[in-house]
Amino acid sequence: MVIVMEIESKRICRKCLTRDMDRNAYFDNLHTYIENMDEELKVEKPLYEERLSHCQACDLLLDGMCRACGCYVELRAAMRKNDCPYGKWKAAKDIF
Repeated sequence: MVIVMEIESKRICRKCLTRDMDRNAYFDNLHTYIENMDEELKVEKPLYEERLSHCQACDLLLDGMCRACGCYVELRAAMRKNDCPYGKWKAAKDIF
């Protein structure tokens, strides 16, 4: 005998491809990921904003992605160890 139970709460799938996700939901998920990163991995807010200002001024930015390297600039800019592959900004010095 097979018993089928109805699940009242809806699970959120975390294994979707970006093409299958709602655009706003995807970027909300990205921002939540950045907010919840370990603090020692992230740069301070002023440096993060400075990095993003360089990306915003760059002709290669399109819909939150760098058209040259393919990264999501907000995620790349949030991480201490990262730098811009095109020299617009550098990795945080205090981690080396």
